[in-house]
Amino acid sequence: MCWKKYCVDGQRRIKLVARMRREQELEKMYGAIKGPYSQASIKKRIEAFFLDNIGKVVTREQIIEVAKAPKTGMEPENWHQRLSELRTDDGYTILSWRNRKELKISEYLMPTPEKRATVSKRAKIDPATWQEVLKRAGYRCEWKEGNFVCGLRDGDVDPVGGGTVKLTPDHKRPHATAIPIDPRNPNDWQSLCGRHQVMKKNYWDDKSGWLNVYAIVQAASEQEKRRVYEFLKRYFGDK
Repeated sequence: MCWKKYCVDGQRRIKLVARMRREQELEKMYGAIKGPYSQASIKKRIEAFFLDNIGKVVTREQIIEVAKAPKTGMEPENWHQRLSELRTDDGYTILSWRNRKELKISEYLMPTPEKRATVSKRAKIDPATWQEVLKRAGYRCEWKEGNFVCGLRDGDVDPVGGGTVKLTPDHKRPHATAIPIDPRNPNDWQSLCGRHQVMKKNYWDDKSGWLNVYAIVQAASEQEKRRVYEFLKRYFGDK
Protein backbone atom coordinates (compact mmCIF):
# COMPACT_ATOMS: atom_id res chain seq x y z
CA MET A 1 0.00 0.00 0.00
CA CYS A 2 2.83 2.39 0.85
CA TRP A 3 4.50 1.94 -2.50
CA LYS A 4 1.17 2.49 -4.24
CA LYS A 5 0.66 5.70 -2.24
CA TYR A 6 4.13 6.96 -3.24
CA CYS A 7 3.39 6.23 -6.91
CA VAL A 8 0.09 8.12 -6.73
CA ASP A 9 1.77 11.08 -4.97
CA GLY A 10 4.53 11.09 -7.58
CA GLN A 11 2.04 11.12 -10.43
CA ARG A 12 0.17 14.00 -8.81
CA ARG A 13 3.38 16.01 -8.54
CA ILE A 14 4.19 15.35 -12.19
CA LYS A 15 0.71 16.48 -13.26
CA LEU A 16 0.97 19.58 -11.05
CA VAL A 17 4.33 20.56 -12.54
CA ALA A 18 2.99 20.00 -16.06
CA ARG A 19 -0.05 22.16 -15.33
CA MET A 20 2.13 24.94 -13.88
CA ARG A 21 4.30 24.88 -16.99
CA ARG A 22 1.24 25.12 -19.23
CA GLU A 23 -0.01 28.09 -17.21
CA GLN A 24 3.38 29.79 -17.53
CA GLU A 25 3.24 29.28 -21.31
CA LEU A 26 -0.20 30.88 -21.43
CA GLU A 27 1.02 33.86 -19.39
CA LYS A 28 3.87 34.56 -21.79
CA MET A 29 3.18 37.21 -24.40
CA TYR A 30 5.04 36.67 -27.66
CA GLY A 31 6.33 39.51 -29.81
CA ALA A 32 5.83 40.08 -33.51
CA ILE A 33 7.91 41.37 -36.42
CA LYS A 34 6.47 44.82 -37.08
CA GLY A 35 9.16 46.18 -39.40
CA PRO A 36 10.24 46.73 -41.98
CA TYR A 37 13.70 46.94 -40.43
CA SER A 38 15.97 48.66 -42.91
CA GLN A 39 18.67 49.92 -40.52
CA ALA A 40 22.21 49.79 -41.93
CA SER A 41 23.68 47.34 -39.41
CA ILE A 42 22.59 43.95 -38.07
CA LYS A 43 22.81 45.21 -34.50
CA LYS A 44 20.60 48.22 -35.21
CA ARG A 45 17.95 46.04 -36.86
CA ILE A 46 17.91 43.64 -33.88
CA GLU A 47 17.79 46.61 -31.48
CA ALA A 48 14.78 48.12 -33.27
CA PHE A 49 13.01 44.75 -33.19
CA PHE A 50 13.50 44.36 -29.43
CA LEU A 51 12.36 47.95 -28.80
CA ASP A 52 9.18 47.14 -30.74
CA ASN A 53 8.55 44.21 -28.37
CA ILE A 54 9.37 45.46 -24.86
CA GLY A 55 8.18 42.97 -22.24
CA LYS A 56 7.38 40.34 -24.87
CA VAL A 57 9.11 37.06 -25.69
CA VAL A 58 10.87 36.89 -29.06
CA THR A 59 12.40 33.85 -30.70
CA ARG A 60 15.66 32.98 -32.39
CA GLU A 61 13.85 32.55 -35.71
CA GLN A 62 12.36 36.07 -35.46
CA ILE A 63 15.75 37.59 -34.64
CA ILE A 64 17.38 35.89 -37.63
CA GLU A 65 14.56 37.06 -39.91
CA VAL A 66 14.93 40.66 -38.71
CA ALA A 67 18.74 40.54 -38.96
CA LYS A 68 18.72 39.53 -42.64
CA ALA A 69 20.17 42.03 -45.10
CA PRO A 70 17.25 44.24 -46.28
CA LYS A 71 18.27 44.21 -49.96
CA THR A 72 19.61 40.66 -50.46
CA GLY A 73 17.77 38.75 -47.73
CA MET A 74 21.06 37.10 -46.77
CA GLU A 75 20.95 35.42 -43.36
CA PRO A 76 23.62 36.77 -40.97
CA GLU A 77 26.27 34.44 -39.56
CA ASN A 78 27.09 36.50 -36.48
CA TRP A 79 23.73 37.52 -35.03
CA HIS A 80 24.70 35.89 -31.67
CA GLN A 81 27.56 38.37 -31.32
CA ARG A 82 25.42 41.37 -32.26
CA LEU A 83 22.86 40.31 -29.64
CA SER A 84 25.63 40.04 -27.05
CA GLU A 85 26.89 43.53 -27.96
CA LEU A 86 23.45 44.98 -27.27
CA ARG A 87 23.88 43.67 -23.73
CA THR A 88 27.53 44.46 -23.08
CA ASP A 89 28.28 47.49 -25.28
CA ASP A 90 24.88 49.21 -25.36
CA GLY A 91 23.75 48.31 -21.84
CA TYR A 92 20.39 46.70 -22.64
CA THR A 93 18.98 43.96 -20.40
CA ILE A 94 18.11 40.98 -22.62
CA LEU A 95 17.03 37.87 -20.72
CA SER A 96 17.19 34.25 -21.86
CA TRP A 97 16.41 30.79 -20.45
CA ARG A 98 19.47 31.19 -18.23
CA ASN A 99 17.74 34.07 -16.42
CA ARG A 100 14.07 33.11 -16.51
CA LYS A 101 12.66 29.61 -16.03
CA GLU A 102 9.61 30.34 -18.16
CA LEU A 103 11.77 31.09 -21.20
CA LYS A 104 12.71 28.21 -23.47
CA ILE A 105 16.07 27.82 -25.16
CA SER A 106 16.24 30.30 -28.08
CA GLU A 107 13.69 32.64 -26.48
CA TYR A 108 14.63 36.17 -25.37
CA LEU A 109 12.99 39.04 -23.49
CA MET A 110 13.87 42.74 -23.17
CA PRO A 111 11.91 43.86 -20.08
CA THR A 112 12.69 47.57 -20.37
CA PRO A 113 14.21 49.98 -22.92
CA GLU A 114 16.43 51.49 -20.23
CA LYS A 115 20.19 51.15 -20.65
CA ARG A 116 22.83 50.49 -18.01
CA ALA A 117 26.04 52.51 -17.87
CA THR A 118 28.62 50.98 -20.23
CA VAL A 119 32.38 50.85 -20.27
CA SER A 120 34.85 52.36 -22.70
CA LYS A 121 35.20 51.46 -26.37
CA ARG A 122 36.57 48.02 -27.17
CA ALA A 123 40.00 47.41 -28.64
CA LYS A 124 40.08 46.02 -32.20
CA ILE A 125 42.58 43.44 -33.33
CA ASP A 126 45.11 44.22 -36.06
CA PRO A 127 44.25 42.26 -39.26
CA ALA A 128 47.71 40.66 -39.46
CA THR A 129 47.47 39.63 -35.80
CA TRP A 130 44.08 38.06 -36.43
CA GLN A 131 45.63 35.87 -39.10
CA GLU A 132 48.31 34.78 -36.61
CA VAL A 133 45.61 33.91 -34.06
CA LEU A 134 43.67 31.87 -36.64
CA LYS A 135 46.81 29.97 -37.67
CA ARG A 136 47.63 29.20 -34.02
CA ALA A 137 44.06 28.00 -33.44
CA GLY A 138 44.09 25.75 -36.50
CA TYR A 139 41.30 27.94 -37.90
CA ARG A 140 38.96 26.63 -35.19
CA CYS A 141 37.08 28.01 -32.17
CA GLU A 142 39.42 27.95 -29.14
CA TRP A 143 36.75 27.87 -26.41
CA LYS A 144 37.74 25.45 -23.62
CA GLU A 145 35.74 24.01 -20.72
CA GLY A 146 37.82 21.50 -18.76
CA ASN A 147 39.08 18.99 -21.33
CA PHE A 148 36.49 20.03 -23.92
CA VAL A 149 37.58 22.23 -26.85
CA CYS A 150 34.89 23.58 -29.19
CA GLY A 151 36.87 23.22 -32.42
CA LEU A 152 34.17 24.52 -34.79
CA ARG A 153 35.45 25.97 -38.09
CA ASP A 154 34.20 28.79 -40.30
CA GLY A 155 31.26 27.49 -42.32
CA ASP A 156 30.37 24.64 -39.96
CA VAL A 157 26.79 24.31 -38.74
CA ASP A 158 26.61 24.96 -34.99
CA PRO A 159 25.12 21.74 -33.51
CA VAL A 160 23.76 23.65 -30.49
CA GLY A 161 22.84 27.18 -31.54
CA GLY A 162 22.17 26.43 -35.20
CA GLY A 163 23.26 28.65 -38.08
CA THR A 164 26.58 28.89 -39.88
CA VAL A 165 29.71 29.38 -37.77
CA LYS A 166 31.69 32.58 -38.19
CA LEU A 167 34.93 32.82 -36.21
CA THR A 168 35.65 36.23 -34.70
CA PRO A 169 38.51 37.66 -32.59
CA ASP A 170 37.98 37.92 -28.85
CA HIS A 171 40.23 39.48 -26.22
CA LYS A 172 41.00 36.91 -23.52
CA ARG A 173 40.47 39.32 -20.63
CA PRO A 174 37.43 41.63 -20.36
CA HIS A 175 38.19 45.07 -21.77
CA ALA A 176 36.91 46.60 -18.53
CA THR A 177 39.95 45.34 -16.60
CA ALA A 178 42.98 47.52 -16.07
CA ILE A 179 45.14 45.15 -18.14
CA PRO A 180 45.80 46.82 -21.53
CA ILE A 181 44.87 44.87 -24.65
CA ASP A 182 47.44 45.05 -27.44
CA PRO A 183 45.83 44.91 -30.91
CA ARG A 184 49.11 43.49 -32.27
CA ASN A 185 49.81 40.83 -29.63
CA PRO A 186 48.26 37.45 -30.58
CA ASN A 187 48.64 36.25 -26.98
CA ASP A 188 45.96 38.78 -25.95
CA TRP A 189 43.44 37.31 -28.37
CA GLN A 190 41.60 34.10 -29.15
CA SER A 191 39.40 32.76 -31.93
CA LEU A 192 35.78 32.10 -30.90
CA CYS A 193 32.57 31.08 -32.64
CA GLY A 194 29.47 33.25 -32.11
CA ARG A 195 27.90 31.01 -29.46
CA HIS A 196 31.02 30.97 -27.32
CA GLN A 197 31.51 34.71 -27.75
CA VAL A 198 28.11 35.07 -26.05
CA MET A 199 28.95 32.55 -23.32
CA LYS A 200 32.30 34.20 -22.58
CA LYS A 201 30.67 37.61 -22.27
CA ASN A 202 28.03 36.17 -19.96
CA TYR A 203 30.74 34.56 -17.80
CA TRP A 204 32.59 37.83 -17.21
CA ASP A 205 31.21 40.96 -15.57
CA ASP A 206 32.17 43.67 -18.05
CA LYS A 207 32.03 46.41 -15.41
CA SER A 208 34.23 44.82 -12.74
CA GLY A 209 36.34 42.41 -14.79
CA TRP A 210 35.54 39.64 -12.29
CA LEU A 211 34.03 36.26 -13.13
CA ASN A 212 30.24 36.41 -13.23
CA VAL A 213 29.69 33.39 -10.99
CA TYR A 214 25.92 33.88 -11.00
CA ALA A 215 25.78 33.56 -14.79
CA ILE A 216 28.05 30.50 -14.74
CA VAL A 217 25.77 28.73 -12.28
CA GLN A 218 22.71 29.72 -14.33
CA ALA A 219 24.23 28.10 -17.42
CA ALA A 220 25.19 24.92 -15.56
CA SER A 221 23.26 21.65 -15.75
CA GLU A 222 20.73 20.66 -13.08
CA GLN A 223 23.24 18.20 -11.63
CA GLU A 224 25.97 20.85 -11.40
CA LYS A 225 23.54 23.33 -9.81
CA ARG A 226 22.76 20.75 -7.11
CA ARG A 227 26.47 20.25 -6.43
CA VAL A 228 26.91 24.01 -6.03
CA TYR A 229 23.84 24.12 -3.78
CA GLU A 230 25.20 21.35 -1.52
CA PHE A 231 28.59 23.08 -1.38
CA LEU A 232 27.03 26.39 -0.31
CA LYS A 233 24.95 24.66 2.37
CA ARG A 234 28.13 23.12 3.81
CA TYR A 235 30.01 26.41 3.49
CA PHE A 236 27.36 28.39 5.41
CA GLY A 237 26.64 25.60 7.87
CA ASP A 238 23.04 25.15 6.75
CA LYS A 239 21.31 21.79 7.03
